[in-house]
Amino acid sequence: MPEQTSRVAIAVVTYNRPEFLAELLRSATRLSTPAWRVVVIDNASDEATTRVLDEAADWFDPGVLVTRRLATNTGGAGGFCEGTRLALELGADWVWLMDDDVEILPEALDLFSPWMERFRVIHGRRYDFDGSPFYWQAKFNEFLGVPLPYGVKRTFNDEGYALTNSGTFEGMLIHADVVRTIGLPDPRFFITWDDAAYAWLAAQHTDVVYVDAYVLRRKREQRQVNLGLRHLNDGSPLFRFHVMRNRAYVGQYFALHGKLNRVGFGLGTALTFAKEVFRLVVVQRTLRGVGDLVRGFRESRRLWRDDTWRPMDPAEVPPALPTAE
Repeated sequence: MPEQTSRVAIAVVTYNRPEFLAELLRSATRLSTPAWRVVVIDNASDEATTRVLDEAADWFDPGVLVTRRLATNTGGAGGFCEGTRLALELGADWVWLMDDDVEILPEALDLFSPWMERFRVIHGRRYDFDGSPFYWQAKFNEFLGVPLPYGVKRTFNDEGYALTNSGTFEGMLIHADVVRTIGLPDPRFFITWDDAAYAWLAAQHTDVVYVDAYVLRRKREQRQVNLGLRHLNDGSPLFRFHVMRNRAYVGQYFALHGKLNRVGFGLGTALTFAKEVFRLVVVQRTLRGVGDLVRGFRESRRLWRDDTWRPMDPAEVPPALPTAE
């Protein structure tokens, strides 16, 4: 079986989805080129998840599967912060971040390999749960401060990649040196906007790309509406609250880098609110949930006034391990 010349750690965040987690870990054992480490951050799940992780220890060579259970549920953002930290503590050169409800396709790391020689933040393509290509909206409009869809027919250039400045933790592959430049993923987001903002931060320092190679399959079926340019999935009350609240964090990062246009960003926030109302009506066929958006917006206003806010500190990222001579 081929080995990675670079140390790639798959970092998974899980919360009470043991069946999906088991399928994901099984798929990691089928990689034609194996990952160097598989790191699982358990966000204070119940005992069923613990049982899966105990069983999975026998599916990998000794030392490959590394797990850490958190005392409380820190959301996807907190889990990816801890997963990235742990992967770098172990000595990873690359961290491949993913949720627990995906399956890794067997040749994924082989397909990534040539791109890893050119770029430092890479996203591959995904199939949806029904086997159709999953369309990812993936490029920030910096005036509005929101990601807008690529044109479907113009996504990739002749070399098979597209430059972007947004991202998703459902498959972002990031080099350790970039993490040491921008800091760990920000756990304060809890859920949503954390991955888009993290890739945007990376794009201030290096190229972030979306490559025409299928590496993952989404496993969790969701209610959704296909709008052509993208799919709209259903959303939870937590999602609705944080999608509005976390606009403040996105804006603070934009301001830090001199990219905040307050008029445009305010318009982007209004468009985000409208899109979420549209999601409620079209996908979930209800207006119950608008209150979650309003509460999130009010909390966002409070966070904008927080003078103690600071970005993540790159000094807190684990340093590179010394190389043997």
